[in-house]
Amino acid sequence: MDRRELGNSGIHIAPIMFGGNVFGWTVDRDKAFALLDAFVDAGFNAVDTANVYSDWAPGNVGGESEAIIGAWMKARGNRADIVVATKVGWDHGARGKGLSRAHIMQEVEASLARLQTDYIDLYQAHKDDPLAPLEETLETFAELVAAGKVRAIGASNYSAARLRQALEISDREGFPRFVTLQPRYNLYDREGFERELQPLCRAENIGVIPYYALASGFLTGKYRSQADFAKSRRGGGMGNYLNPRGLRILAGLDVVAKAYGITPSAVALAWLMRQPTIAAPIASVSNISQLRDFSIASRLDLGDFAQTRLEEASKP
Repeated sequence: MDRRELGNSGIHIAPIMFGGNVFGWTVDRDKAFALLDAFVDAGFNAVDTANVYSDWAPGNVGGESEAIIGAWMKARGNRADIVVATKVGWDHGARGKGLSRAHIMQEVEASLARLQTDYIDLYQAHKDDPLAPLEETLETFAELVAAGKVRAIGASNYSAARLRQALEISDREGFPRFVTLQPRYNLYDREGFERELQPLCRAENIGVIPYYALASGFLTGKYRSQADFAKSRRGGGMGNYLNPRGLRILAGLDVVAKAYGITPSAVALAWLMRQPTIAAPIASVSNISQLRDFSIASRLDLGDFAQTRLEEASKP
């Protein structure tokens, strides 16, 4: 399978990352093991998680996703073959939040312990912290890279202005640069990334690993009316997408999917992974049969007809 480099990090991954936000929430440990086994068997090698996943589920405290991934890697003995991306900075309740040196140092050790590893391949600032100087955050990441605890660093949910500022500081001070950006980006959510962030990422060779690649499941075509919202725990958020533009996008996906004899999910992922600067979309599934769409999308070459139809349907 095709491998793509994350920026200029020297780290290469298959063109879809498994979104670990479902582990410990809609996917329990046993099912997670089965999904990750099938994911790797299909030729993929990268998993994204965070120190707070999945603290929103009743009874969770955060870190459940990392713990499941760590237990799976230990059981399979495959740590060297897996690219693990995790994050720090989101509000972790009593454990704190932000990107201060103290918080990063505390949380990286907790993540390493849960992941049962001595290094993280891609350590990401989960969201910008206006209270922590960028110099402090980047210097702390530089210490972790120098210590061998982190291979490369990335940013998530940063504005173009703050990402540019961070890159300038790294260049000036000799700190490691952010090699990836994790923004919200999919066929529906386009303008926020394409207007300013995409040109910056292209100019600075930033590998983009967008989250919500399937718009929380909307682009699967599963939710076409309010009556469909009860189909899953994520259904409550579909009201943000179920509008004339959203229905236009679903119609476009349906046309292309029918032409290729595949699912709307596979089409949406194929479109996204072939956009400029995209290294690998992040997507989650809850059953093994859905992984087939990952493999199809990674090999699908959308023709001019498909690209034009999707662009017309989804333009902001």
